[in-house]
Amino acid sequence: MNNMVDTAPSAENKAPNRSSRNVKKATYPTYFESFDYTQMLRDYPLGEAVFEQFEGLSKNALKALQNERFMHVVKRAWEIPFYQRIWGNAGVKPTDIQSLDDIEKLPLISKSDIMDSVEQYPPIGDFHGLDDIPPEQRPPLVFHTTSGTTGTPQPLLFGPKSREIQSLLVARSYRFMGLKPAATIQSCYGHGMINGGHYIREAVTKYTNSMFLSAGTGVETRSVQQVNLMKTFGVNVLVGFVDYIKRLADVAKEEGLVPGKDIKIDMIIGHLGMESRESIAKTWGNPELFDWYGVGDTGTIAAEGPDHSGMYVWEDAQYLELLDTDTNNPVAPGETGNMVVTCLYKDDVYPIIRFNTHDITQEVVGDNSLNLPFKRIKGFMGRSDNMVKLRGINIYPQGVGPMLDERSEFLGEFICEAVRDESGRDEMIVTAEVSTPLGERDALLPAYADLLKRKIGIEVKVALVGEGELTPLTQVDIRQKPIRLIDSRFK
Repeated sequence: MNNMVDTAPSAENKAPNRSSRNVKKATYPTYFESFDYTQMLRDYPLGEAVFEQFEGLSKNALKALQNERFMHVVKRAWEIPFYQRIWGNAGVKPTDIQSLDDIEKLPLISKSDIMDSVEQYPPIGDFHGLDDIPPEQRPPLVFHTTSGTTGTPQPLLFGPKSREIQSLLVARSYRFMGLKPAATIQSCYGHGMINGGHYIREAVTKYTNSMFLSAGTGVETRSVQQVNLMKTFGVNVLVGFVDYIKRLADVAKEEGLVPGKDIKIDMIIGHLGMESRESIAKTWGNPELFDWYGVGDTGTIAAEGPDHSGMYVWEDAQYLELLDTDTNNPVAPGETGNMVVTCLYKDDVYPIIRFNTHDITQEVVGDNSLNLPFKRIKGFMGRSDNMVKLRGINIYPQGVGPMLDERSEFLGEFICEAVRDESGRDEMIVTAEVSTPLGERDALLPAYADLLKRKIGIEVKVALVGEGELTPLTQVDIRQKPIRLIDSRFK
């Protein structure tokens, strides 16, 4: 014992260690320390709590809640150079905005403004509000980009609070629709840098008790493997873009699997827009279908309820305006307009105030059977910036497919091409996939031309092709949102 060496540090050696412990080190909050998670759950209810809080609530009470949250978000926005610049250039002063009633004094913003910010202040712009926060005080971030299919990808930044509310609103939507306890959900949303698949996964795993299969697109998990996953794990809910969901039903049949028997899907949650629900349901053995709407920047805005009477706007979290595509003035209830959204909860990173999605819809007028105070919208009807104007008629390519659904041989895939002839006259060619043999297709052309003339209001040209021939153009097998318009007029 006496020969053992004393390895304990001397007082002299201890001093530097004590001193180093006393030095204040730079630190920063962890994800859930950066906001009040319990308060968030109280403020944004889930499940039956949605009805407990909002059923029978008056429009005035809802407006008061919106006003309180709006003013808080506006206060945050005034601290950010992006809004200081845009609002200042429009002649708006902080004192001009006293309530939600003053929102129309604020200019609209859109993706182009965000990209201008990125160009001026690379690489992530000055719209997020992080620049004046010392690094040791910055909250953790979730970073994604848009797909970049129409140009340079747009950065998307989320603070912990707003990210969790976005995820919660997805789960609120699913549970509102009637998602069963312990369901098995397969997601066909893409991952990688884009936001879609990631925040759907976060929503399901954090705010439901479903088992989640993050299959992704056909590029991430081959379509054949996807349908086998469904069978193996007993998937009963499919979520994603319906173009690909329809394609998976065909793949299942090619594999010798019968949708509705070998794969028993009882719920499809997609972005239905004006798509034929009957044709989608039929391919999967007649599950119940639900629509919802949101964009990458804002998250979920509206969701279809169990009454299947339009999509309810989550107005405790989102303030939605429907504005005329030309004048930006409010449209009358029931008229078509651009969806312009203000996120009432994004007061941490990247406030979103009067963001013009350029997506078109209509308000569903009248009372709802659920006794909720929220306005309802019809669904995605097309994009105002992807519109073709022919002889005074506005044509939204996204809406052409549903027009063709009354033809039994139409297979659901189509593409529109805008062309300009030598005289300067604009025309549109609609090409559709049909099951009809090649030699019999020409006989169908007059019927298709008459159908589109009746529904669009002007004559368009028609071409018919076989199954799968449009895939190289629409890229339905690799894109979440297939290409529906080729504009060749200015090439």
